[in-house]
Amino acid sequence: MSADTSAGRGVILPGATLGVLGGGQLGRMFVHAAQAMGYATAVLDDDAASPAGLVSQHHIRAGYEDPQGLAELARLCAAVTTEFENVPAAALDILACSLPVSPAGAAVAIAQDRAAEKAHFVRCGVPVAPHAVIETPAQLAAVDAGLLPGILKTARLGYDGKGQARVKTPQELAAAWDDLGRVPCVLEKMLPLAHECSVIVARGRDGHVVHLPVQRNLHRGGILAVTEVHAGNLPPGQASQALAAAKSVADGLDYVGVLCVEFFVLQDGALVVNEIAPRPHNSGHYSQNACDVSQFELQVRAMTGLPLVQPRLHSPAIMLNLLGDLWFRDGDRPATPPWDEVLALPGCHLHLYGKRDAKRGRKMGHLNVTGATPEAVRATALKAAAILGIEPF
Repeated sequence: MSADTSAGRGVILPGATLGVLGGGQLGRMFVHAAQAMGYATAVLDDDAASPAGLVSQHHIRAGYEDPQGLAELARLCAAVTTEFENVPAAALDILACSLPVSPAGAAVAIAQDRAAEKAHFVRCGVPVAPHAVIETPAQLAAVDAGLLPGILKTARLGYDGKGQARVKTPQELAAAWDDLGRVPCVLEKMLPLAHECSVIVARGRDGHVVHLPVQRNLHRGGILAVTEVHAGNLPPGQASQALAAAKSVADGLDYVGVLCVEFFVLQDGALVVNEIAPRPHNSGHYSQNACDVSQFELQVRAMTGLPLVQPRLHSPAIMLNLLGDLWFRDGDRPATPPWDEVLALPGCHLHLYGKRDAKRGRKMGHLNVTGATPEAVRATALKAAAILGIEPF
């Protein structure tokens, strides 16, 4: 569908069709935000039951590199984005020949490769953990013993704790590299962590940047479990440093769209950048109910050239990730969790992703809890967690 643009400004106005590569839950929430603003949507995903495809006006059932599928997406849409960092960057480059694509393939390619990602952080002058790239036996043999104990991570296709191994000795490092198939890896020195945080920024084609508040995160088993956002959730100096680093990373990529930058906060208060996600992020889901502009609306605004306004946090918030394990509290047969009991609590907002089958470890939804004070939000979130069988935090 041809873009309805605001004359001379390159703005794609509501009424146009926006495309997304990937049909997961992030695509679904992007589709909902775009449709609420008056856009039609098209999803490219080969899964007939993909969460985003089920709610979009158009669902192109094709792989990310399928020429006919990409051509159909380009024909339908005025602009395209992605909801998954492991979409082939080449597919974004192909689409960019005929319509605006954000983020660009070059930015996504960096996020897909931990070695390139670390190099980008260094170029941007943001702090990173001591690390070494391991692609050959010679590089393995040359690893500085000071990097151990460490975490060996595959350079590509790793997320939610996948493709990682903790190693303490050179022998364990060599064995772990063998177990990972001797693919290119990055070894990161294990640092004394106090907690983790993240920043979500949105950057327009004109270089204008806005951001969500700094998010304090708790991971369990390599998967985000809890995000807590309120004034004072991090010391002001840490929050300012995280915001400045995230902006530097986005500017260095000449990024367009929504970008999440994840940080480790060390026991001495120092921050180091962990990784980036070139898309909306699990830790930003609270913005749907606690901010006047959500991360998904920012994604729509950035790709269409609409003004990026600074979001305002109007309520303290806690987000609880809802994994498929909650469906299996009483054994191996799935049972629907007691949502009615959870929704009897004040300020609870349930978001389920429309996935047909619950599986252990699978992200099925999230619960946003808002309230008048951080203390009230935490008390309610802990009650909800107890009802659902989520470990206290």
